[in-house]
Amino acid sequence: MTPPPVIDAHHHVWDLAVRDQDWITGEELAPIRRTFTLADLAPEARAAGVTATVLVQTVTVAEETPEFLALAHGSDLVAGVVGWTDLTAPDIADTLAEFRALPGGDRLVGIRHQVQGEPDPEWLLRPDVLRGLRAVAAAGLVYDLIVRPHQLPAATRAAALLPGLTFVLDHAGKPPVALGSTRPWAEELRALAALPNTVCKLSGLVTEADPRTWTVEDLRPYADTVVDAFGPGRTMFGSDWPVCRLATGYTNVLDIARELTGRLGEDEQRSVFAGTARRVYGLRPPALPPPRARQA
Repeated sequence: MTPPPVIDAHHHVWDLAVRDQDWITGEELAPIRRTFTLADLAPEARAAGVTATVLVQTVTVAEETPEFLALAHGSDLVAGVVGWTDLTAPDIADTLAEFRALPGGDRLVGIRHQVQGEPDPEWLLRPDVLRGLRAVAAAGLVYDLIVRPHQLPAATRAAALLPGLTFVLDHAGKPPVALGSTRPWAEELRALAALPNTVCKLSGLVTEADPRTWTVEDLRPYADTVVDAFGPGRTMFGSDWPVCRLATGYTNVLDIARELTGRLGEDEQRSVFAGTARRVYGLRPPALPPPRARQA
């Protein structure tokens, strides 16, 4: 039987000829220190049965979001864009409206900031950040959380303060897979999941594991915790391509996610691999180009 279509709720692209990705440093990241484009992704995604994707920000640069919207506008694969803007800017509402007016602006579904790099573990609770998050909610967008385990308590408090905003946790909060430990990550994750306005991406686990020795079974306790805490209706698959290539290929990431969720029923799997992303991000299928006129 042919597997049902898949939505990849988390991937990136970057062009080193346009701007440097200054986070790609060190020998361990060398394999991804090159340009990755939608043309690179498309054949891998299609081969894996992926019919739509969400393109997610990589750097805190104002120009990136309009660039991503333009890419989505010209793509029959990218159904949504999670961009970046300065949450603390007084004119954030105007900026979000400007994004929506751009070509591809209808594909803007969310905003993300690299909270994982903020030294203040309670950055999300700053008054200016909370004001910005309220503007994101007012614009009808979701907020993608990229945090480390010690930042999960602040994320939970922010989500509690803003029940009208959906928070999507990227990469399951980056648990310490390589250490083989689930505490206190699991407890903090469950506290976040107790709030109805939170969702989690089953993504990024392969690159949190030991790159030399990891196995699927190393990932299972973390995947099980995510699905048990959030339920299939608030869990969504993401490849984290091309970062996943540090550990394994695109199709294998999808196969691993299917294996990790194999105990779920068919309808629950459909939620994890398409339904949750479609509902949470409000995704519509990318518009296909008009058919070519038939030659006489």
